[in-house]
Amino acid sequence: MMSDVYQSTLAGAGLFDRSATAKLVLRGPDAPTFLHNLSTNDIKNLPLGGGCPVYFCDSRAKVQFQTVVFHVQLSDGEHAMWLETTAGRGADLAKYLDRYLISEQVEIADRTADFTQWHLAGPRVKAIIEKALGETLPDLQEYQLTDRTFGTVATVSLRRRDPLGMPGYDLVSLADHGEEVKAILLAAGATLASSDVYETLRIEAGTPVFGPDIDTNRFVMEISDALKSVSYAKGCFLGQEPIVMARDRAGHVNRSFLGVKVLEGGLLPVGTKLFREGQEVGHVTSSALSPRLGLPISLGYLRWKHQEPGMRLEAETPAGRQAVEVMEKLPSGV
Repeated sequence: MMSDVYQSTLAGAGLFDRSATAKLVLRGPDAPTFLHNLSTNDIKNLPLGGGCPVYFCDSRAKVQFQTVVFHVQLSDGEHAMWLETTAGRGADLAKYLDRYLISEQVEIADRTADFTQWHLAGPRVKAIIEKALGETLPDLQEYQLTDRTFGTVATVSLRRRDPLGMPGYDLVSLADHGEEVKAILLAAGATLASSDVYETLRIEAGTPVFGPDIDTNRFVMEISDALKSVSYAKGCFLGQEPIVMARDRAGHVNRSFLGVKVLEGGLLPVGTKLFREGQEVGHVTSSALSPRLGLPISLGYLRWKHQEPGMRLEAETPAGRQAVEVMEKLPSGV
């Protein structure tokens, strides 16, 4: 069954329930600057309808929260900053931000329970949304958003996102309208897909997530999407100094987030250590069987000088050593 839904997603578009994603709304005139000064990306200059991936770090540039930030207009016309982070971590993020509030005019509200969030991904995603809407959808760059009406649902926020390595949109609506949005998309040709399919596609795409792949001891510049999430052009922010030092002094980081494919043996357990010529050079954080490759693949961190695509490594498993190979890129386009 998973195989059928997986193939339907690759051929058309899969619909995934992502409502558990934690959602905060920050209102007030100081909200953009407040977030800008705490985070890795340029939030202060986000235009209305724009967004960007963002990390909140400590002074050592160790990741505390993985987020996406959007500049939105609320139903009352007020501009606000919409933050999305790991499911179950909304309250923690609110407390973290509140700790840094001094005199800024900012109100923080956890709105996770108030909204349904669907993710639609696949090569036919735009055509299916246009069929559901009965109108042409403008071409959006990743992290741009626009609002549209679906059926009787007054407002659905369409947000361009590609975490599965293929064209994707998040569709966010008030929770009471979530089932109607789902029904309209399914009628337009989407395939309802499970979290297992989402996880397989995520690992194939090489997308890191907080929890399995990132924790609070992880240096932000070791993560694969750091180049999209860190702005060197902005002013000072929490964690900036070690980030700049890694760029200007070392010229590289000690580890990088990469993918490997298993050449012999089964799925690699999380935490599996990777070796080259007897030396430990990395470890596994996520694994999945890739239907497109027909073999297991894993995400994880590899030390500098052991990251060359095609390099052969060994994985130490309970069943013995297994041969693996560093991937040039994960097979999102296979």
